[in-house]
Order: sequence, then C-alpha cells, then structure tokens
Amino acid sequence: MAASAAKQFEHEIEIEDVEYLRHGDTPLLARLFKPRGNGPFPAVVELHGGAWCLGDRLQDSSINERLARSGILVAALDFRVPPVASYPGSVIDINYGIRWLKREAVALSTRPDMICTFGISSGGHLAMLVGMRPNDPRYSAIPLAGSAADARVRGVIMGAPVIDPLGRYRYAKQLKESGQPYPEFVDLVLPLHDKYWKNEDQMAEGSPVAILERGEAVELPPVLYIQDSRDIVHPRPQLERFVELYRRAGGHVELEFAEGAADAFVPRNPPAAVARAFERRDPASPRAQLTVEKMIAFVRQHTS
Repeated sequence: MAASAAKQFEHEIEIEDVEYLRHGDTPLLARLFKPRGNGPFPAVVELHGGAWCLGDRLQDSSINERLARSGILVAALDFRVPPVASYPGSVIDINYGIRWLKREAVALSTRPDMICTFGISSGGHLAMLVGMRPNDPRYSAIPLAGSAADARVRGVIMGAPVIDPLGRYRYAKQLKESGQPYPEFVDLVLPLHDKYWKNEDQMAEGSPVAILERGEAVELPPVLYIQDSRDIVHPRPQLERFVELYRRAGGHVELEFAEGAADAFVPRNPPAAVARAFERRDPASPRAQLTVEKMIAFVRQHTS
C-alpha cells in the first residue's frame, strides 16, 4: 500500500504494555501499538533517544500512534540505561526484544520476516548498530525460550542518528574547548556520552561509521536516513561518511535531507534541556506529515 493510500484509511488501534524481558526483579516493558484488522501487519521496533541515558518507551508515542493507524504494528521498547547498565547493555536488550517480537509475531498479527527498526538520535544509532550486528554473540547473549530466531531486520529508519558516537563526542568537545558561546547541547551530551560509553575506545567499537571503515563483515539492511539540513547536534560530515561507506559496501540508503525534517519528530516530554537541545518542533507541520508518510512507505516497501 502506498503512502497516499495510508492517508486515506486509518485503523483503529489498541495500546498495551507487556513485559518482554526481566533482569532480576526489574521488568522491561514494550508498549504495543496494535492496528485492528486483518493482518499480517508490518512491524516496527521503536527505540527511544536521549543520548543513550534518558527517555523511555513513551516518548515517541505520537509518531508510533500514527504508524499504527496506518496499519503498522509498533513495539516501543524500554531498555537498560546508565547507571543500571552502560554499553552494550541496551543493545543486548534490544537484540532480545527483536527476537521476542519474532517469537510473538503470529499472536500479534505480524510475521517474523516483516520487522523493521526505528529510532531518533541515540535511538537511531542503536537501531543501526543492532541492524548491522544482529548475530553478534555479545548482543544476543540472552537466550529466548521457544525461539531460534535471530535479530535480523528488513529495514532501519534513523531520525537524526548519532551515527558516529566518537565523532560526535570529539565534535562536542571541540566546540566546548573553543570557548563561549557554544551550543547548549554540548553541556548536555558530553557527560551522557561518558556515562554510556565510558571511554573513546568503546565509542569507536560501537560506531557504525567506524565499523564500516574497519571493513567488518556486517548485515546491510535497507536504510531510511532522515535529517534536518540545519541540524547542528548531529554533524553532517558524519552523515555523509556513513552514506558513502554503506553504499560502497553494497547497502541501500534513502536520504531524506531537507530543511524542516526535524519537525517530524514530535515533542516527547523529556526534560526541557533535552527538548531544546534536540529541536523537537511542530508535529502537525506539512514537513512532519510528509516525513511520516515516507516512513510508512519505506516500511511497506521492505516488508512486502
């Protein structure tokens, strides 16, 4: 179904929270946005942003509801963040969450071969990292009863991702060392990089750009890469380097790069400093509607 058709018909949806994983006495929840109707529906595992340390499964609900009303099942995951776990804790949880959704696919009116991932900012980074390394033994360390599925996905949607954590860290440090005034986001993201990654070697190890530069053997799912041309939080040279390397490796990247693209990423009620730093604006803007339609069309194209 084309994006224009998705606009003409809206599904009624059901929303519920389910436990998909437990660490000791602590459950991790997935918020499911389930379209009503005859499946199987395409599915998206949604990963929240927040510089790897902030946010939860609720913060992108406006986008997730819109995807579900178009006929896409969405599973928005909570996952461990510092101080509970640094890298690769969240990646382990997400890998498990994808396998869990595959095991539950029939019950949720989807199929294991109809699953994509989507994330904004650090969530986009995590979506790409898991997509490239679905069988990494570190990431798939938690066994899933009753399933032999892996964490491969049919596509990855990234909204303004931190595609090169080490590059962004050094960029932010350089801005700070240049003296005042520097952008507000710098003082927010630098300590969060440190909390999650611990050191620069880990940032390089988990960087999709560096992984491609090292020539690692990875999966190359199709990518929809969305970024605002005015974005100063996620440097454009890092985007361009990723796109160049991914395409050179044989991967497919659709680049949605236009002024106002960030308008698609709606206010998600994080702390005010995060909202200001990541420039969440009007979810009802024409740019927002076009961007979400592009996401819907991408999911349908790569899961049909």
